[in-house]
Amino acid sequence: MKITNIEAYWLRCPIPKEKQHFSDYGLLTNFDMTLVVVTTDSGLQGFGEAKAAVGSSGSCASIVSCIENELKPQLIGKDARNISRIWEHVYNGTRDHYSLSRGRKFPILGRRGLTISAMSGIDTALWDIKGKTLGAPVVELLGGSCRDKMPAYASGGWAKADAIGEQLLGYTSKGFSGVKMRVGIMDETVAESVKRVKAAREALPDHIKLMTDAHGTFSVPEAKQFTKGVEDCNLYWFEEPISPDNKIGTAEVRANTFIPIAAGESEYTAFDVRDLIAERALDVLQPDCAIIGGITEAMRVSQLAHTYQLELAPHCWGSAFSFMAGLSVAFASPSANVIEFSLGGNPMMYDLVEEDITVDKEGMLIAPDKPGLGLTPNWDFVKDFKQ
Repeated sequence: MKITNIEAYWLRCPIPKEKQHFSDYGLLTNFDMTLVVVTTDSGLQGFGEAKAAVGSSGSCASIVSCIENELKPQLIGKDARNISRIWEHVYNGTRDHYSLSRGRKFPILGRRGLTISAMSGIDTALWDIKGKTLGAPVVELLGGSCRDKMPAYASGGWAKADAIGEQLLGYTSKGFSGVKMRVGIMDETVAESVKRVKAAREALPDHIKLMTDAHGTFSVPEAKQFTKGVEDCNLYWFEEPISPDNKIGTAEVRANTFIPIAAGESEYTAFDVRDLIAERALDVLQPDCAIIGGITEAMRVSQLAHTYQLELAPHCWGSAFSFMAGLSVAFASPSANVIEFSLGGNPMMYDLVEEDITVDKEGMLIAPDKPGLGLTPNWDFVKDFKQ
């Protein structure tokens, strides 16, 4: 089964005004993603997502160029079934034969950032192809599902202190048993973030999980001040308290609080996540399949979570393709307990594909059961919003 073509499309879709929100990234008026399409000699196609930015909006031109001008020429003619071998080839370049013969990496200089993001989309598309070929969902190829259902948590929460309770209760009214809200520099002061979290906790029933996400915007002292201020709010986790560049600082924050620390959505490869673990910096691992290196590398992170008895909670803020990739990894992992479900304006989650992605009335997601990722692109949407 030879790869005959690899295409990448930068899609940018306006977010309806009533669904726009303001955060530390500013007012988000558009949603961007890179749709990756891998075609084989049988005509079978697989689909994946590569990210140029962790958030909703960002230029994908460099991702498209990397895929079509650098990676595609290397991969045309290769057997699409050899997913691990293709991953090693991209990561190690012309020295991949050394890597495979010696059992260790000989990475190219560009092994972080752009190249790994680009590879993420290709890797996920290859898993989609393999699942379709075998007539099995990707989760079955990863070892099978560890559970039949998994609770989703509603990811959003940008409202001010006087409205955050109502906003989050709007999420729980849909059945969600967990909610995540944004804090950090968008609030201007730590005191305001604390005020908003306290208002949220007061409004929510005790059994509802409450998570906070600072998008890496606090300083170490500010993060410590925040955790002290919300220590009576029973937070399920505090996500990306400070810059992902400061792993030692993240460890310092974790050592200062009993609130679990979550991170990993900004990391490239399991090696970066390993370093966070080595610094004792986190309790919850959050690989993003469109950034970390695809489903292949996300499963390696899953094994780290299992080995070190940490929680796995894939970052699933993206298109339907990275969502289903993360969902497949989560269902296949014994370390996963909840899955992120975007409540922001996200046309890439709902309008990009023909299928409906929903939770049931109890806020639960069902284990995937369609071949591959189980998704079909809406090609009219792709045509309308291709850059």
